[in-house]
Amino acid sequence: MPELPEVETMMQALARGIGKTHIINVSVRNNRLRQKIPDDFAAKISGAEITGYRRKAKYIVIDLDNGLSIIWHMGMSGKIKISDKRPEILDKHDHVVIETAAGCVIYNDTRRFGLLTYCKTPELSANPLFKHVGTDPFAKELNKDYLFAILQKKKAPIKTVLLDQNVICGIGNIYASEILFLSGISPLRPADKVSRAETGILIKNTRTVLEKAIAAGGSTIHDYKRPDGSLGYFQNMHCVYGKTGQPCPGCTCDIAQTGGIRKIVQTGRSTFYCESKQK
Repeated sequence: MPELPEVETMMQALARGIGKTHIINVSVRNNRLRQKIPDDFAAKISGAEITGYRRKAKYIVIDLDNGLSIIWHMGMSGKIKISDKRPEILDKHDHVVIETAAGCVIYNDTRRFGLLTYCKTPELSANPLFKHVGTDPFAKELNKDYLFAILQKKKAPIKTVLLDQNVICGIGNIYASEILFLSGISPLRPADKVSRAETGILIKNTRTVLEKAIAAGGSTIHDYKRPDGSLGYFQNMHCVYGKTGQPCPGCTCDIAQTGGIRKIVQTGRSTFYCESKQK
């Protein structure tokens, strides 16, 4: 599933490739996604002007001049394709085609776990999709005191808490492992055992890892591609994720004794970490 850096990359590509422009026509070829696309989706957004793009948690939000905002989630395998004009032949899983004065946007989703809907812009924060999401990793509200107070109430492992979208929205499994490695914190440590000083380090490294991943166009592990069809390359910069048995960056461990980077499963998700460097 695309995580925050991949969603941010797609949102920025839309802003660059399409920008603020007029929506000429919308065709919904298949509305049977994880949540059904509203029957009036095409009618509601056709003819509107796009006024801006933003990311909210792991969703792309496109604001329109008619008082509505498009809400877009990629699910497990969703892709956005941008072209100068509508292709003569569409792929089987091209579910939605949005034609604008600046080009054509196609939503392709093989597994159909994504979501595409709309709501009134002033009511966005109250929408059920966002009503309970936590603070964005880049929001100024996310500071050491705020997060430390939350962690003190959590007995679950810190990795599990980082993935809790009600605490911090947007962090996914890949980046949680990378953030904890950079912070020297074991994914197994109970959240309430993370010190105030370590909480500050955790926030700093969360932003560092996510900023680097965004600059790299995200991580391509399975299905993810950028809107221009190219792959993200942050996976080539992973320190621990997917590197079972390998030495970690700057490793001084005896691999024969430690076995290198370990892989464990937490709440059904793979976790990768260095047992020697992360305590």
